[in-house]
Amino acid sequence: MSDKKDEAAAPKKKGKLGKLLVLGLGTLLLVGGGVGAGLYAASSGMIGGGGHEKDADADTPKLVPKSEQKRAGADGGEGGDHGGGESEGGESGEKHEGLPTPAGEGGDKYASTYFTMEKDFTSNLKESAHFIQVGLAVSTPYDDRVISNLKTHEIAVRSAVLMTLGDTAEDDIFTNTGKEALQKRLVQSINAVLKQKEGFGGVGNVYFTNFVVQ
Repeated sequence: MSDKKDEAAAPKKKGKLGKLLVLGLGTLLLVGGGVGAGLYAASSGMIGGGGHEKDADADTPKLVPKSEQKRAGADGGEGGDHGGGESEGGESGEKHEGLPTPAGEGGDKYASTYFTMEKDFTSNLKESAHFIQVGLAVSTPYDDRVISNLKTHEIAVRSAVLMTLGDTAEDDIFTNTGKEALQKRLVQSINAVLKQKEGFGGVGNVYFTNFVVQ
């Protein structure tokens, strides 16, 4: 009788062991699947993040080498009014922070795009009965997006220019040194507006197309 009981109990133990093995394998599969999903999500996030960086970089104006400008001109492309011989430092050869420096003898490495602002600027001088009237043109070594931003925010730019002129002392405008200093201040004022509005300045220099003091 005892032999029969042992034989009957044996299949039950094997059945329980089989269930435990199946449950263990199922748990391992679930854990493995969770880890795999986590790794896939992480890799997807990294790839997606890189895409956002590329998109942001694509929105930033690019420097335009002279070789590309000449090639575009030969192909009949339009890129605005360009200058070839002057460096972006301006007539005085001054360098501006954040902009390319001259490449040495032979001129600047990058092309210059010029834009003339339509209306002159008229403002009283600081602590003076005299007023100043100037016409302005700007240059940039970057692509046409800088000029496009300048046109978009023309009202804010004009306001910044007038404030800069109004903060200029009478004694600072009758010498070349004073005029060059005013150029630098105007560049800083215009770039400050563009950086605030678009996150990028890009104006290399300001030129006087008209300059009258009365």
